[in-house]
Amino acid sequence: MRKVPLSLIANVTAGQGAPKPDEFSDSGVPFVRAGSLEDLLAGKSESNLELVPAETAKKRKLKLYPKGSILFAKSGMSATKDRIYILQNSAYVVSHLAILTSKDNVHRDYLRLALKQFPPSSLIKDPAYPAISLGEIQGYEIPIPEEIDDQKRIAHLLGKVEGLIAQRKQHLQQLDDLLKSVFLEMFGDPVRNEKGWDKPELRHFGKISTGNTPPKKDPSNYSSRYIEWIKTDNISADSVFISQAVEYLSETGSIKARTVTKGALMVACIAGSVESIGRAALTDRTVAFNQQINAIQPELDVNPLFLYGLFKISKAYVQSHASKGMKKILTKGDFEKITMIKPPFDLQNRFATIVEKVEALKSRYQQSLADLENLYGALSQKAFKGELDLSRVVLPAESPDIFEEEKIDVEEKQPMEPSFELPAPEELTVLQTIEGRKSLLGKWLNAWLEQLGNAPFAAQDFMDAARGRLWELSEDDAPNWGAVEYDELKAWVFKKIASGKIKQTRNIISINEKKQFGNQVILRSRKSRL
Repeated sequence: MRKVPLSLIANVTAGQGAPKPDEFSDSGVPFVRAGSLEDLLAGKSESNLELVPAETAKKRKLKLYPKGSILFAKSGMSATKDRIYILQNSAYVVSHLAILTSKDNVHRDYLRLALKQFPPSSLIKDPAYPAISLGEIQGYEIPIPEEIDDQKRIAHLLGKVEGLIAQRKQHLQQLDDLLKSVFLEMFGDPVRNEKGWDKPELRHFGKISTGNTPPKKDPSNYSSRYIEWIKTDNISADSVFISQAVEYLSETGSIKARTVTKGALMVACIAGSVESIGRAALTDRTVAFNQQINAIQPELDVNPLFLYGLFKISKAYVQSHASKGMKKILTKGDFEKITMIKPPFDLQNRFATIVEKVEALKSRYQQSLADLENLYGALSQKAFKGELDLSRVVLPAESPDIFEEEKIDVEEKQPMEPSFELPAPEELTVLQTIEGRKSLLGKWLNAWLEQLGNAPFAAQDFMDAARGRLWELSEDDAPNWGAVEYDELKAWVFKKIASGKIKQTRNIISINEKKQFGNQVILRSRKSRL
């Protein structure tokens, strides 16, 4: 592993000025702005960007950058965001972006991942006026393995984990979308109120209070961890409940503060931008809170989880009641006059039951996401320090151009995914201990291998099925399923390979009608076709 300046491994250029609004068209080549990167990294298609027709490109002498070019912002606040994007198609690029086209001595995706690990934003001298010159970018050094195959191995390994992280994020978004669909199905649009529910003012939903700040000049108000002091930072758009506070009040400070108990809805009502107004989360403990938050302590005929779902769906409606000045404010007086639908309590409870089940599943996905992000962090640190044993990483299969004289076909077709039955234990009490679950996991692995047939063994598929079966058997009291079980599975799989019950092989491909091994490692049950 050696450090080299970017100029030795990539051509570094900048984009060009943007055409005028009337010079874009409904068809043409995408134009990428610095502000486009966030959406592109989130999955937005380049074809949905502004499109430049041929006559505009010719008139403005725009340079077309090829598919595979690496983009990141070099000026403006976007330069501080560390967004690294690879063009999926040829495109025109704005002048605020730097463009790297990789040379033959570097693997393109390795370069992207290295820039993600060592972001060029570290070159910014003044955060108030972020800017990086092309010369600074050209001289910026990153670590790089001598062998390009090792670059490919690192990119392949980290890319796999990136894919799993993206998959988990997608699952979480799908669960949020599910709850939104359920809410709209049960209650209709809360603003239009086509189902004709009662629509009282918020003051009829519960006691509304605005937080405050005990005097900072008296340090004794903040001298102990007696009670959390919640701020808008603790209200996340992605979480039902508030996060742990950084700052705490003392017993003396708590007397001067305003507090709410478990089940209160906290709503951000003072913010620099309207987007933050209306962000809401529930309390699952007694807390104090500051003056940027209005809280609703629900009455007995209001289910807190329904109230949370109502605010989640109605955020834009809540924002419309905020002041129109530079600093967005929703005063307590205006807040408590907002009208909201209030369906029957039993229907609220039915929705809340669904929320609880979905949130339990979300919690597990969030833990899985956190584990994967930690894994990525650990792997990337080792990879870019040259501390990974890359000899154990299979070189990913290439995707070569196919010519008439050299046609490559994958001969071995994957069988249809079989359906597996994981037997229930005689006593469900075994689910509540680590040893019991380890024993059950071993039995399930044997059952899985017995039913595997010709299908390749995939550890993730087995663990997903085992986890789902565990939750099914445990119903609402499912135990945590984490690193212990994953480590146990790894140990068992290695034992099965050593004992010959699982065979490690590779896929078969055909090149010019000659069969040979490919680069994909496959695990199969010994009794199945190899």
